[in-house]
Amino acid sequence: MVFDFLKGEFIDVISWLDDTRDTMVWRFERRGNAIKYGAKLTVREGQSAVFVHEGQLADVFGPGLYMLETNNMPIMTTLQHWDHGFDSPFKSEVYFVSTTRFNDLKWGTKNPIIARDPEFGAVRMRAFGSYAMRVADPGVFLREIVGTDGEFTADEISFQIRNVIVQEMSQTLAKSGIPVLDMAANTADLAKLVATSIAPKIAEYGLILPEFYIENISLPEEVEKVLDKRTSIGLAGDLNKYMQFNAAESMANPASGAGAMMGAGMAAGMGAAMANQMGAQNVGPWGAAPVAAAPPPLPSAPAAAVWHITADGATKGPFDQATLAAMANSGTLTRASLVWTEGQDGWKSASDTALRPLFAAVPPPPHPAG
Repeated sequence: MVFDFLKGEFIDVISWLDDTRDTMVWRFERRGNAIKYGAKLTVREGQSAVFVHEGQLADVFGPGLYMLETNNMPIMTTLQHWDHGFDSPFKSEVYFVSTTRFNDLKWGTKNPIIARDPEFGAVRMRAFGSYAMRVADPGVFLREIVGTDGEFTADEISFQIRNVIVQEMSQTLAKSGIPVLDMAANTADLAKLVATSIAPKIAEYGLILPEFYIENISLPEEVEKVLDKRTSIGLAGDLNKYMQFNAAESMANPASGAGAMMGAGMAAGMGAAMANQMGAQNVGPWGAAPVAAAPPPLPSAPAAAVWHITADGATKGPFDQATLAAMANSGTLTRASLVWTEGQDGWKSASDTALRPLFAAVPPPPHPAG
């Protein structure tokens, strides 16, 4: 071993230039060589260097330039009993840990989350979003997650983080009490609740999530269709029409399965909710307000009579009374003209019917001369 040192096979510069975007931990390639006493350690911004000596976690270095000596390696000094100084090369594993943010990491629910909505009962929801991750405690992260992995990437921990997020998401949605219809407007508040809930668990890995976003919360397709129906009927403002429409559609399309059951349950819940809302509008401070009775419909005016006229073996008409009055004044219609209207027993002279007043201002025909 001494011969190796004399040949200069020891390490005097330790550093890491990260040219990737997803590497979280990289083990310095020592290749069996020892580290020289007084070697230079360069830790750049956004990095930490962790020394592991004989399987034990030793000193952790933040950004800076260090000379590896007794005064700046307190844990290593204690482990190796270097209290009185040392000047010989030593063997330790050096892990560089990236402490920068890993942004735009995705999460999503693989299976629907079942939550109880205060208005519609049990509903199934899916959610997805993004988050940022950063190593807050390099020593804990190395001990709990990385182990002896020589190159650890963000993908290797993202699956576990997603499981933690989904678990806490389910509990948070169940406890939030936020109605389904209001969740889209409250995703920021829900995200804060979820981030606060998962923080202690994430901290056990030596990590923090400086950013956490819920981008969308969606309902099953069949439930969204029921919501569309509710919106349409709500615009019409008729609960009875909504219930009749829903019942008729159910009979016309007898579907089966969990989706149909969920849709039916949502429809029933929505109908009840709409009924409660309509009832609540009629409640005052002293109880139910009296509902004013609707006025009876106005009687419809009788249809005006129309008349037919026969002349020269042909029937003409029908004519209304105003037209017949003009015909009487012009002489086209006379007292002797045969007329008929609905309900009349056969043809009659105009003067023997309800048209008689039309001839009050018309002089009778002259008597024949002689």
